[in-house]
Formats: sequence, C-alpha cells, structure tokens
Amino acid sequence: MSDSERHINRAMLPEPTLRRLPWYLAYLKMLDSKHEEYVSSTQIAKRLNVDASQIAKDLSFLNIKGKTRIGYEVHPLTKALTEFLGFKHRHNAYLIGAGSLGSALMRDLGLMQFGLNIVAAFDINPEIIGSAVGNIPIYDLAEFPSRQRSSGVAIAIVAVPFESAQEVADTLVDSNIKAIWNFTPFRIKVPRNVVLQNTSIYSDLALMYNSMEANVNNKNNTK
Repeated sequence: MSDSERHINRAMLPEPTLRRLPWYLAYLKMLDSKHEEYVSSTQIAKRLNVDASQIAKDLSFLNIKGKTRIGYEVHPLTKALTEFLGFKHRHNAYLIGAGSLGSALMRDLGLMQFGLNIVAAFDINPEIIGSAVGNIPIYDLAEFPSRQRSSGVAIAIVAVPFESAQEVADTLVDSNIKAIWNFTPFRIKVPRNVVLQNTSIYSDLALMYNSMEANVNNKNNTK
C-alpha cells in the first residue's frame, strides 16, 4: 500500500472502525503466536461477536481482502494492522499523576506492546517524588516544562485528581505537548492543534451500572 493510499484510507476511517481494529489485532496476535496461517472473517466474528460483513468492511480500509474459502493470512494482516494503527513505532510519553491509577499505568507492560512507552512520571506529592515505579522515575511536576523541552516528548497521560485536570492540561499545552490522553472524569479543554483523547473509567462504570439496572427492570417487568 502506498503512502498516499494509506493517507486517503486513514482520512476516511470512521471512528467505530478505528475502535474495532485493535480488537482484531489482539485476536490475530494470539493466532500468530500459535503459528496459525489463515483466519476467516467468520472465525473472527464468532470470537469477537462482530458481524463478519462488518469485519470485511473494516479491513477494506487497509486495502486488504481475504481469499475465497481460505480467509486472511494471519501474519501479514497482523503486521499491516500493527503498522496502520501506529503500534509498530515507539511513542514516548510522560505521565502526570503517579497515584494509584498512574502507578497501574506505569506497571502495564501491555502499553509497550502497542507502542506507548512511559519514560517518566510527574507528581506534586513529596513522598513519591524522587522514587520510581519499575524503571520509570517520578519527578516534581515543576520540572515538567524544562524536561519536556530537553526531551521533545510529545504525548502526556493525565491521571490527576479531576479538580487539577484543567490546570495540568494548560501546563502541558504551554510546554508544547501535542497529544493528551485524559484519564480524569473532567472534560478538559485544549486548542484545536492538540490531540485530546478522553478515557473515563467512571463513565464506563455508570454505563455498566445503568445497563445492569435496566436488565433487572426488564426481568421484573416480564414476570
């Protein structure tokens, strides 16, 4: 696939498709580790509970088509997805907030498998400043601007208390951070030239609780 074709497909890629592609990749990596040569969209569909026609449509954005009665070649498709999703290259990142959630992210080796390398963390708690989680050092947040200038790290992960989220985000933007992965429930605001990805576990909890309650109500109503 040429760079121009890749650019066109990426620009056309719907967000729901982009969210499904890592599901496919995780399953393909498992198959690849077992040296499976081929997989059909039907197999993927059964394992991931996604319609087979949707899988074929999603993968068409990579200009990859399965072979009739054989399916997709596992290893080449795994490599293509890894490259397309940006997981092939290492992306260094700073973590802001080294509390319980931040420490868990620093210990998550899975992030490195998908190209994200947390190289340092920053906090305001004097009890943890100067320590480390694994091999990741924790610095005073006041040092962030100078360390960012010297390192050129462009990605920051925010895992601070929600009341500090916007202030921290402003510091990151002023320090020339290009992308922020926000783990707080606060909807921070950033300029248009800064990429912002919100991931709120609290929103997911609310959805889960609401669905559980709806299921209970539906069950009671059918009695």
